[in-house]
Amino acid sequence: MKLQEILSISGQPGLFRYIARSRGGVIVESLADGKRTNASGSSKISSLAEIAIYTDAEDMPLWKVFESIRNHTEGKPAISHKSEPNQLKRFFAEVLPDYDRERVHVSDIKKVVAWYNILTEAGMTDFSIEEEQETPEE
Repeated sequence: MKLQEILSISGQPGLFRYIARSRGGVIVESLADGKRTNASGSSKISSLAEIAIYTDAEDMPLWKVFESIRNHTEGKPAISHKSEPNQLKRFFAEVLPDYDRERVHVSDIKKVVAWYNILTEAGMTDFSIEEEQETPEE
């Protein structure tokens, strides 16, 4: 399973794995229960590989944030996304010290922590993105 295949669908809890295109959108499989559904083309669907977190310097790709969380927790699940807001902020500051405290809200932190825990429960341990290698032109 690659991070590029993992999707977030607005209005639906949890994460989904991309299966195939369908007539009206895409067929996805829930990471929580393995059920397949059709996500309509009008839904806002985001690949986790395309998401970044604001920092004081530059935006940090989500996969790097997940790697930092994994290193911080030694591969174990992170704190619950239902923890108190101050606990979540402290945890996120330990994982990503230079995150932009003005633009990254507690709701964003909750999503990142929840997504990390969902992915680790699904057995995902490698969050790196395989970049397409360009072939040199002759």
